[in-house]
Amino acid sequence: MSGMSVRTSPWPPGVPCWADLTVPDVDAVLPFYEAVLGWTFAGGGPEYGGYVIGQVGETPAAGIGPQQPGAATAWTLYFASDDVEATAKAVTDSGGTLLLPPGDVGPLGRLCVAADPTGAAFGVWQAGQHIGAGHVNAPGGLTWEDLRSPDPATAQAFYTAVFGHVIDAMPEAAPDYGLFHLPHEQAPLGGMGPIFGRDDVSAHWLVYFGVADTAGAVEAAQNAGGSVTNPLFESPYGRMAGLADPAGGRFWVVETDGSSQPDRSD
Repeated sequence: MSGMSVRTSPWPPGVPCWADLTVPDVDAVLPFYEAVLGWTFAGGGPEYGGYVIGQVGETPAAGIGPQQPGAATAWTLYFASDDVEATAKAVTDSGGTLLLPPGDVGPLGRLCVAADPTGAAFGVWQAGQHIGAGHVNAPGGLTWEDLRSPDPATAQAFYTAVFGHVIDAMPEAAPDYGLFHLPHEQAPLGGMGPIFGRDDVSAHWLVYFGVADTAGAVEAAQNAGGSVTNPLFESPYGRMAGLADPAGGRFWVVETDGSSQPDRSD
């Protein structure tokens, strides 16, 4: 199968399975993400704590929620786990820090939020009624993730210990950049490497969403009050660009029709 991947069963442990954005005003950024990624929105009422699900069709793609006072506007990447408590213990045993201890999100699932030893924040999601992203590897869906760290070797060792990731060197990218995948798969899940040419930013995960037309997405972002952080360029993996929403949340878009990526429907 090429093209659209819609997943309905829980993601395997260690796979990036969800991303959400925390912003001061959720409603203020929804028109931007509708314009750039084509999302419609569900949830958002008081019973959801103001949390909104961005969807492609009826299928969840990512979340947008209100940030806590003093927190940053940022996208958070979540990795799947079938036991959040065990993963949280592995995080602290491996030199990471728990930022939010394991807890229930109603019947939807359980989560924790942590930081790796180099300071990059990430989440862990144990599926209940909500598996995470169902729409992936296609326009509007999560399609890639990159860790940018001042100490990639330490970070790579941490994720290997916590999630069992296997790291393959990618010398053509950078000496300390690697692709990570599950032990029984060859398809890369994302990359982990240095903070390229920037010494003013701390370690972070970058999320990439697929778009059918990168130039169109860049234009839509600018028209909807966003900005371009990294101008469009051609890469071996598709035309991509770095964008920021009107609240300053940064992410990347990459042109894809989904055909070059693994089918994740299951």
